[in-house]
Amino acid sequence: MTALIRRVETLRDSGVLGQLIRFAIVGGLSTVVYAAVYWPLATYVIPPVLASVAGFLVAVIFGWVFHSRWSFKGHEADGGVGTQSKFFLVQSAGMAMNAGFTWVFTGPLHQPTWVPLLPVIFITPLITFALNRYLVFK
Repeated sequence: MTALIRRVETLRDSGVLGQLIRFAIVGGLSTVVYAAVYWPLATYVIPPVLASVAGFLVAVIFGWVFHSRWSFKGHEADGGVGTQSKFFLVQSAGMAMNAGFTWVFTGPLHQPTWVPLLPVIFITPLITFALNRYLVFK
């Protein structure tokens, strides 16, 4: 338990804990935006994988604005083309994961369209946080 407390204190002192909390808030809201676009489209309008791409496009714009201005404020989030390109590439990796989850669950596994939202909520954000933290907003 003491090691955990020391680790949390180290993360707090380095600023990473604050970033992680802000990232979780914005990421949670981005996930809500994604789900709000994806689920109705996937359920009633277009194939689920295409709906995952539509949800990604809306969520990535939302995410860029709030991650660059708040989550990683002061960490090379200058809005420059290089930073934006790296952010888009990281988010594209997230979109590919989301599309993969969607294809596997709604295709071969024949699950309802809401099932892919589980890994989208619990797996993709952890990976994109790490990639954003170490590649985009250094």
